Amino acid sequence: MKTETIKIAKYISQAGVASRRKAEILVGQGLVFVNGKKISDVARRVDPTSDKITVAGKQLEIQKPVYYLLNKPAGYTCTLQDRHARKLIISLVPDKPKVWPVGRLDKMTSGLILLTNDGDITLKLTHPRHEIKKEYEIISNLPLTQTEIKSIQNGLKLEDGFIKPDQFEVIGKKKYLITIHSGKKRVVRRIIEKVGKSVVDLKRIRVGSLNLDSLPSGKYRELSPQEISRLLK
Repeated sequence: MKTETIKIAKYISQAGVASRRKAEILVGQGLVFVNGKKISDVARRVDPTSDKITVAGKQLEIQKPVYYLLNKPAGYTCTLQDRHARKLIISLVPDKPKVWPVGRLDKMTSGLILLTNDGDITLKLTHPRHEIKKEYEIISNLPLTQTEIKSIQNGLKLEDGFIKPDQFEVIGKKKYLITIHSGKKRVVRRIIEKVGKSVVDLKRIRVGSLNLDSLPSGKYRELSPQEISRLLK
């Protein structure tokens, strides 16, 4: 029975190296070899069962895709390698297969973050067109006034553009719930700072259809492909 061939970029993605788009860049950089020969055609098809594929000298093999939902504790960083960081989130999940975070939470923000070795899913989940909503619990240093709350609900002009949350509501004296689909850096903290207050504690509790529920801090659970599919709808 003849094995079905796949495009080289898809193979690299399924090997957990990079998204298909990044894989095409690697081909263009001359870093991809098939059976010992450098390739330059991003449309090149390969046989996953018989062809030997290397990227930057490292032989690849297709891995089973895994998807982890982690309750990130504050104090952990989302970078894969940082010689200045003592606590990396990848230390909280299995080390094989190699995974990476989908998007980021800043060091002092806790809560829900996804990790995977699926490059295609990473690209889809981080692409602006999907506008996946994220929900955060905020504790501010001081209560927000009604005027400040209204300003946030109506939208604010930050240094990198206008931002209007999908939802912003009061759930306690200094506690708020915000839903937002922007992926801009530190956007929730900057919204609160824009009205003259600061964030004391920030926790992401939902990403699209996925919730933290009762998952303890520092723990993870594996997601099914079906859960990932629902996330993209």
